[in-house]
Amino acid sequence: MFFSEIEVSIKLKNKKYSELHQIKNAKDAYDVFKKVFNADTIDWKEEMIMLCLNNCGKLIGFYKLASGGTTSVVTDVKVLGIVALQSTASSVIIGHNHPSGELLPSEDDKITTKKIKRGLEFIGIALLDHLIITKEGFYSFSENE
Repeated sequence: MFFSEIEVSIKLKNKKYSELHQIKNAKDAYDVFKKVFNADTIDWKEEMIMLCLNNCGKLIGFYKLASGGTTSVVTDVKVLGIVALQSTASSVIIGHNHPSGELLPSEDDKITTKKIKRGLEFIGIALLDHLIITKEGFYSFSENE
C-alpha cells in the first residue's frame, strides 16, 4: 500500500458562523454534551466526545473519539489531534461520562487530561476543559483544578 492511498476524512456539517452556538463556560459545554451523548447508554458505557471550537469559541462540531466499557474508555491522542486539525479548531473541549454517577475524576482521568493538553499544545490548539458527565450533572477540570 502506498501512502497516497491512505486518507483520513472528517465531514463537517457547518452552519453559517453567525448561527453557531458559542461556548463561554463549562455549563454551556455541558448543555451541548447532554445533546450529543446517547441517553440510552450514558449509564452503562463510557464514551469520550470532543467539541471543536473556532477562534471565537463557537462550536464547529463534535466527534465521538472512543467508546469503552462500563468503567473506562481509552482515548487516542493522535486521533484527537487529527480531528482537531482537520476541523480547523482553535480549541477543543473533551467530555466523557461516568456510568457510576461519580463526578470526581479518577487518577486515570487526570493523567489523560494532562496528556491530551500537552499533545494539543504542541500543535497550537488549546484544551479549554475536560468535563465528566452524568445524567445529574458535571465536573469541570478547568473550574476545579
